Parts: sequence; structure tokens; C-alpha cells
Amino acid sequence: MTQPPPPPHQPPQQGGFGPPQDQPPAAPPTPPAPQGPPATPPAFGKAPEQQPGHPQQPPQAPHTPPPPPPGYGYPQAPQHPQGVPQTPPPGYGYPGQQPNPYAQPTAYGQPTAYGQQPGYGYPGHPGQPGMPMQPQPGPPGGPAKSKAPLIIIVSAVVAIALIVVGGLVYTRSSGDDSAKKDTAGSSGSTGGKDAKGDSRGGSTGGKEKVPADTASKVLFQVPLPTTDDTVVTSGSWLTDKVYAKSGIAEIVGYDPAKGTKLWTVKLPGPVCQATDHITPDHMTAVVFQPRMPKKGSSEGCSQLALIDLDAGTKLWTKTVNSGDRPINFDNVTIAQNTVAVGSTSGGAAFDISGKLLWQPKPTDTCYDAGYGGGAKLVAVRKCGGYDSRQLHIQTIDPKSGKVISEYKMTAGIEYAAIVSTDPLVVAADVGDSAGDGSGISDYFSIDNKTGKLRAKISAPGEEYAGRCDGISRIEYCRQIAVGGGKLFVPTEEHDGSGQYSKTNEIIAFDLATGKQTGQRADAGDGYTISPLRMDGTNLIAYKRPPYDKGGQIVSIDGGSFKETKLLENPATKAVRDAETSMLPDYAEIRYAQGRLYMSSVFAHKVNTAYGKEYLAVAFGTGG
Repeated sequence: MTQPPPPPHQPPQQGGFGPPQDQPPAAPPTPPAPQGPPATPPAFGKAPEQQPGHPQQPPQAPHTPPPPPPGYGYPQAPQHPQGVPQTPPPGYGYPGQQPNPYAQPTAYGQPTAYGQQPGYGYPGHPGQPGMPMQPQPGPPGGPAKSKAPLIIIVSAVVAIALIVVGGLVYTRSSGDDSAKKDTAGSSGSTGGKDAKGDSRGGSTGGKEKVPADTASKVLFQVPLPTTDDTVVTSGSWLTDKVYAKSGIAEIVGYDPAKGTKLWTVKLPGPVCQATDHITPDHMTAVVFQPRMPKKGSSEGCSQLALIDLDAGTKLWTKTVNSGDRPINFDNVTIAQNTVAVGSTSGGAAFDISGKLLWQPKPTDTCYDAGYGGGAKLVAVRKCGGYDSRQLHIQTIDPKSGKVISEYKMTAGIEYAAIVSTDPLVVAADVGDSAGDGSGISDYFSIDNKTGKLRAKISAPGEEYAGRCDGISRIEYCRQIAVGGGKLFVPTEEHDGSGQYSKTNEIIAFDLATGKQTGQRADAGDGYTISPLRMDGTNLIAYKRPPYDKGGQIVSIDGGSFKETKLLENPATKAVRDAETSMLPDYAEIRYAQGRLYMSSVFAHKVNTAYGKEYLAVAFGTGG
């Protein structure tokens, strides 16, 4: 869980996929936003591949720069419940502690970006302090991760104003104060089977089948939208009918195979937050700004919308007030047919029809900071001030908000993230011991029905990768998967068997005991492997390629851990440059039925020295 390496000292050569969508071959280097059906992607191979017999000098590492620090739309200063005055803590994601390449320093709680709350996961452009950079040119296999400094950090000393905002908080009590503390060791257990009924997670297979030809081709590419500032473009969804992606103050639906625009939902301002979850009827939710702010300002992220992904329509827009002011939402999720939003003023929920189910009330000193969704709805409820914080992990009824079970974490743990709601797994940085800005030192396996701790799984930062943001985006975790009674976590990169080679593995932990199962999936020399999602009890993973290969999607059998290749991307430099610009740490990666979609979470002013940049790229196998 180390920081990304610095950028190359020399910009890469121009090139890429060829002309962007809807542009003639002679289009300028800064592509405008696509305006219609994309042209058929041109053939690759314009850039020569590495020739055999010349291994001494591998090609430069691809470099599509990460976007600059956040621009449009960060919410206003955090709102805290009445009676709980707090100074924003100097923990993970805040200046003054160990630098976090995914956190944005802010002054006086004011916004520094358009469309997103400061926190883990959003990169900046080269040269910005504390931002993740692209791989530096180097030996085959890519750069090595190291605990030594890999990026230039300019320390920010930020004055934090004392914020005392009268918050209105929904009152909820579980009526059970006997929930077990964090006393189980890393291999301890409080008993109980996994929600799926099999603590060992025997393989039952999945829906993803091996294509007749696993070699992929580029289906389409969406150029990075034109902008003079940095704008958040979080949100991408895949159904059997559409691939949808957030742009600048809009969401666009594309034909999954051709990339043709099917619909566009215009928004008054940028998307701030988006949930990955989709209802059975293909609806999802986003939080956005009420208008496009002026450069250097923010309008707050106060608007909640439900989007029909099949029809390409915005079904409704809602706000929630704290007093006479709209609440700025920090996160959004969907559980069953309930849309829930969280903030430092507490949580609120609506059903699919737009009916308000619950909202903040002024009689409680605790508040719902955020929610995890999917099969169940789980709240991270905060009580007490920063110096006496206690987090309550509550499984709640999506319709009524009634507590089903509750687990109280050890006092002093300031932040927690929901990795999975069914089975329930929570990640936290206990005692700020992770030491790498990942937000994870331990995982907590919790019984949904009783609220009891099943196992505490230690994941030291120097050994394991994976990231979560428990500060504001409670459900934002990357490179971690849960299913079949197991937790799947990648290791940090380490030396491979070949010269200059780096690699890593995925390790499985038993959710009932907290112990390693003994199962390990090796990435292979030069590759690094990251869990994406479950497919039944099988694990779908992405393998980031070495300098002379294309990336891969693999399925890992949940029982035997046998690895099966489902897709392999072209090895041409143009494709590799675009693919490896979208690091698994923060890019949105979707795979289903032989198609892979990779997209950026930021649009920014394009620097033509770095070549072509893309909002999204789609790959598909031959059958």
C-alpha cells in the first residue's frame, strides 16, 4: 500500500489509438468531447513494438498524466451535528501527517476541486504535491513499489478553522449496547458461517465464460472532454444494454459494442459522487452540483438524482436541508430499492419513487457519516468528538431505517469503510498504523444478524495493497473483493524471477477465522494483479501488464484457485499507453461477457506534450 512512483522526466512520444471519436485523422492533439457516433477505431500498430534481440533498453513507460488536483465542486466545509464541535482531525487524508498521494490539502475547509470531496483516490497532474504520478521509465516489469519516497511531496501547512455547524441528525438506537469490542485477534473468531453458508467458499462457478478467442481489440474510445480546469467525472455503469459514463456535467450512455451514443442526461453541474450499485431495473444514483461553478469556487454537492440507465433519463432530483441550508452530501449508495446519502449532518434515504424514507433530526449527537449498499444497507454511525470518537457499524432496514444489528468499534478509531455488506466486512486504519495513506491496517468480519465480530484480519501496509477512503466516501474501496466466505487482498509489488521484473499475488483470508486459506494467485513476472469483483464464488481480477504485453482479465476459481484467462489486450504501444494510464488504484474498471471498460475519474486541461488522453476505453474479445 505504497505511494505511486514519480512521472517520467521526458514526455512520451505522441501517439495513441489514432484519431479520437468523430475527429478526422488530422485532428488537433486536444480532442473535443465526442458529439456523435464514434468512428470505427483505427488499426493499431503505428508505434513499433519492442524488437527481439534488444532487451537492454525497454520502451519508456507509458505516460498519460493523471489529472491535476481537484477542481469543480468540492462540497463546502463539513457540517457537524449540534453539540459536537470538532476540529477536522489530522488523521488520514489531512495535512500534517504522513503524506497521502490520494489526499488533497485544503485551506480552511474550502473546496479545491470541482465535483468531489477531498480524499483518497483522485490523482493530480505532474508536479502537484501529494499526487499520484505515472510510472517512471525504467527496466522491464515496471517500477518497483518501495517504502522509500517515490514522489516529491511538498508539505502543506493548512490552517483548519474550528467548525461548529448546527447539524440535524436522524435519531436511531439499536437498543443493544452489548456488541462485542475489537478484541478478537487476527486469527480469532466469534463463530458463525459466512452469509452464503460456506466458510470455505467451495467453487460453484460463475457467469463469465471463456471466449473462443481471448485476444481483444479496441471497441471504441471516448476522448477526454475539453476543459480549462479539473472536473470530476466519477461514475461508470455497465448493463446488457448500455455502458454509461459521467462526463462534464452530464452522463452519456454508449452502445456497449460500438460506442455509439445512445443517450445523454444533462446536469446543471458536475457529478460529485456516484454509486457503483444498480437496481434490478437498471437504475443508479449520483450526487451533483446545482450549477457549474466559476473557476476556483464551489456550489456544494447538494443534489441527489436517480438515473434510469436503460431509458437514459433522470427520474427525479432531491435535496435535504439542515435548517434552511441544503446539506452537502459526501456519499451515495443503493441498497435494494433504497437510495441513501450520508454527510457530516447525518444520513437520509429515499425509495425508488422519490419518497423520503428518513432524514436528519436535531435530537441526537450521533450521525450517519455514510452507507454501504448492495444486498444490504449498512451505516457507519459516528458518536462523540474527535478525541473520543466511537464508530457504530449498523446493519439497518432499508425502508424504515430500523437497526437490525450493531457492532461498536474500539473507541478512538476515527474512520471506517464498508468493503462489503453481505457478508459484512469493514476496513479501518487502527491507531493510524497503516503508515501509507491507504486507510487500511485491519479488516473486520462482522455477523450481519448478531452484530458480533467474527474475525479481525491484520493487513500491514508494507505487505498488502488495496485502498479505502473512510473519511467521506464510506464505500470507496479499490483492489479488494469479498465472496465465498473469503476476503481477497493483493500483496505489494516485489521482485520477480526475471531481471528487473516485479510482480505480486492475491491472498485469500477466511472470514470466519481471519486466517489465510493457503490460496494464492500469482500475477506472473512483470504483471501486477488486482481483484475487481466476484463472479459467483470465482474472483474476477485485472492484471496490469509489463512494458511489452497487454493487460489481462482472469477468472480465479474460488475453490482450486486455478487461474483462467478471459481477455488479453493488444501489446502495441498505443494501446499500452492508454491502458496503463488508468491505474487500478483509482480508475473505474468494468468487465462482463468478454468486454473490458476502463475510465478516468477526472477530466482536466490536456497537456499535448503527453499525447492523447481518454475519458474511457473499451476492449472486446473475438467471441
